[in-house]
Amino acid sequence: MTHRLARSVAARAAVALVLAASLAHAQSPRADLVLVNGFVVTVDDTRPRAEAVAVRGDRIMAVGTNAEVRLLAGPATRVVDLRGRLLIPGFIEGHGHFTGLGESKLVLDLTTATTWDDIVAMVGTAARGARPGAWIVGRGWHQEKWTRTPQPNVQGVPLHASLDAASGDHPVILTHASGHAGFANGRALALAGITRTSADPNGGEIVKDANGEPTGFLKETAQRAVGAARARDDRTSPADRQARFRRVVQLADEEALQHGVTSFHDAGANFATIDGYKALADMGKLPVRLYAMVRRESNARMDSLLPKYRMQGYGNHFLTVRSIKRQIDGALGPRSAWLLEPYTDLPTSSGLALETPADIEETARIAIKHGFQVNTHAIGDRANREVLDIYERTFKANPGKTDLRWRDEHSQHIAQSDIARFRQLGVIASMQGIHTISDGPWVARRLGAERARLTSYPWRALWDAGVVITNGTDVPVEKIDPIPSFWGSVARKTSDGGVFLPEQRVTREEGLRAYTINNAFAAFEEREKGSISVGKLADLVVLTQNIMTVPEDKIPTARVAMTILGGKVVYERK
Repeated sequence: MTHRLARSVAARAAVALVLAASLAHAQSPRADLVLVNGFVVTVDDTRPRAEAVAVRGDRIMAVGTNAEVRLLAGPATRVVDLRGRLLIPGFIEGHGHFTGLGESKLVLDLTTATTWDDIVAMVGTAARGARPGAWIVGRGWHQEKWTRTPQPNVQGVPLHASLDAASGDHPVILTHASGHAGFANGRALALAGITRTSADPNGGEIVKDANGEPTGFLKETAQRAVGAARARDDRTSPADRQARFRRVVQLADEEALQHGVTSFHDAGANFATIDGYKALADMGKLPVRLYAMVRRESNARMDSLLPKYRMQGYGNHFLTVRSIKRQIDGALGPRSAWLLEPYTDLPTSSGLALETPADIEETARIAIKHGFQVNTHAIGDRANREVLDIYERTFKANPGKTDLRWRDEHSQHIAQSDIARFRQLGVIASMQGIHTISDGPWVARRLGAERARLTSYPWRALWDAGVVITNGTDVPVEKIDPIPSFWGSVARKTSDGGVFLPEQRVTREEGLRAYTINNAFAAFEEREKGSISVGKLADLVVLTQNIMTVPEDKIPTARVAMTILGGKVVYERK
């Protein structure tokens, strides 16, 4: 065969191949959504960066160059030009309170108060507009964030007399930002039966003044008496309660989606709440994917009912129930975190054990029996040690059980000798970067500077030890916005302009992993979500700023431009 003939044959073959490829392409499925010209950070080690993504149905169809992905567009495909903006996997809220988020939109928002007087004024305004005797409820106060200390006070918190003067005949309960304390006025205390003779309940404290009178400041389980009094006054019909639940879920959904949160680890839902979630999932009205942790159920009820409630990817991957939430201690703000040594600013106390280690260990036994994960709230260094001890004993008693992925929720203050134990036991540190911003200015007052340096919010130390770290906000303790929490983990800039233990920073890549694939792993869902990978759920977020490349001080200016959930654009910034 001559060279000319060979070239002719080769040319005809090439044409045939092109025609065949074109025909195959014409017959191939078309994308429903194509996103091009993006700065795509996939969080997929096989292809960390890309320009474009194609979506078909609720799944990622292709990840690649603009040219590659554009081939999948058809006449009905929506094509979005990202104009160089950052495209990342949908944020996964690693630890929050879903109904608490919705409820926080229906009560007084005290997070903006800079003084106790601000709070009194807000309650007074609410009282004047409320029906006679109605409860006034608020959340979000924090004594460490006030610009001046009220006088008189006990532990920096005022007495209830000033609140009484503003509230009249209305009972008032105001929950601390942490959720681990509350403040009640005199009317609420009376309805709850709390007097100078009332003893502290197990796991709680009724704070009293020098004369032995309740101040109104109630720590941990001491709040329950007021909650019970409020419940007795509740005349809401079952239909109205159901309508309120749906409203609460709707408000939480809206807040989550506008902040790019496509999945949410709900750190505490009882069986009744899970029933409500399941009903909404059945109706297709659960627009945020929930990983619900069973909470506030007895060990006996859990042992009996956990098999019935186990769900994995229920309702087209909108509801999963396969974990239990316990709580061994309180929080640092109200000095109820359980410490190995007393508080520097309250030497008479080392905090509170809210749930006994023995009861939590029984939960662990039940969980491993039924194949459930255990996620235990632990903030103080004593609390974290106790949790690790419980997990270690349980694992040793069940050597055939593997890939358990049990979690330590918050992991805020950890003795250095316990850090390596997280990796050895395979325990996940479920942390919240935003707390470094809000708590940093006052942690040293609680613990002393050196103890804080050695134990507090040890992100870098845990990461370097090979521990899986996840990120979240603990909403409504903090706002649900992932950007400040991401910034807190990578910059450690505090609300007062300082830097809190900068040696504990993680990189931006690590910070993004903590908010995406690591959270998916912590829920046994890494094959379905957490990265921009072909075949995974098309949960995606577009940001106005590239948080991976902009100067560090520009990270907080980033906003969510678009949220995509299951291939559908569910939020666009106006």
